Amino acid sequence: MTRSGQASPFPTIDDAILTNKRVLVRVDLNVPMENGRITDLTRIDRVLANIREISQKGAKVIILSHLGRPKNGPEAETSLKSVAVALEHELGQMVYFASDCVGPVAKSAVSALRNGEILLLENTRFHPGETKNDPAFVNELAELGDIYVNDAFSTSHRAHASTEGIARKLPAYAGRTMQRELEMLTGMLAHPERPMAAIVGGAKVSTKLELLGNLMRKVEFLFIGGGMANTFLAASGKKIGKSLCEIQLAETARRIMADADEANCQLILPVDAVVATRFEPNASCRAVDIDSVGDDDMILDIGPRTISKLVGVLAAARTVVWNGPVGAFETPPFQTGTVAIAKVAAVLTRTKSLETIAGGGDTIAALNQASAFNDFTYVSTAGGAFLEWLEGKILPGVEALRAQKAA
Repeated sequence: MTRSGQASPFPTIDDAILTNKRVLVRVDLNVPMENGRITDLTRIDRVLANIREISQKGAKVIILSHLGRPKNGPEAETSLKSVAVALEHELGQMVYFASDCVGPVAKSAVSALRNGEILLLENTRFHPGETKNDPAFVNELAELGDIYVNDAFSTSHRAHASTEGIARKLPAYAGRTMQRELEMLTGMLAHPERPMAAIVGGAKVSTKLELLGNLMRKVEFLFIGGGMANTFLAASGKKIGKSLCEIQLAETARRIMADADEANCQLILPVDAVVATRFEPNASCRAVDIDSVGDDDMILDIGPRTISKLVGVLAAARTVVWNGPVGAFETPPFQTGTVAIAKVAAVLTRTKSLETIAGGGDTIAALNQASAFNDFTYVSTAGGAFLEWLEGKILPGVEALRAQKAA
């Protein structure tokens, strides 16, 4: 059942007979790497329960994933071989590895599997047919399994062979991670507890025009922070000194503000800011009223009055969606606003007075910095897919599952 109490519109592994089946499981193991070492296990940790469940139900588990963006076929730095080692360690169960995802090597490795065993196939993007969703490549993947399980919401905005094509060739189901993500996103956006607020930050307005346009029709409060707020402030006639700004989008910003007003959405901008004349760690800075930004100043964080105003919005709201930091949080001392808001949202979530959903790489990093990640109602590890879902776009991997349910 979904958060709203309705039956899921997507087939899940509860609907599948898995015992003695070859189950192709698409997960997202596109983990951050540094000098051959995985620096963040979040994406691995998210898929462990789903893999264990399918294995324990007596299936032969065949894992598909990509890593990075290889250009010309196989390359050592984007091989999943080292990820197989980490996955085995986190699972506490042997994970076999095949050096190709199709062809004789993959077929032999799959044939050797026994019920309950787990096999990770090599990077699907080593083959150009993956990103082209080539029918011949789709068929090669499909030959390896009896059932397909998509547990990678974060890649479902791409119509690739292993995310969309194969879901139309085999009986297809949502894995537990995908199921949870879809139910939370569907429930919180389609049936939110109101009032609903959105916090949208980040550097550029140009990357989030569709997001703002969709959200303003769904929320009562829309706070714009980060570098993108500067464009709105400049469009409103405010002086922003040497701050990051897309001044060519000033007219677009004014139109967004007018559209928000027509949609009865209260669009909120910073009323004060933390400014500095140099953007560097531990730079000298000060809080100023938004009307007092100097010619040499750069706006790098929201100020204390804006924090208080945003805390008031969170206290009044019942649901909040967050995408993007509200300041240059990676560089101290400009993390204060983002961390403060994250901590307040976490407290309100713990006390059951607010439902919180967040997503995007920078947002996750900010929540981790604030030690707020585990307190949010749901944090999506998806980047582009989360953003496109919030923009109201159709995600090919999700639609392929929906089509299975309707069939």
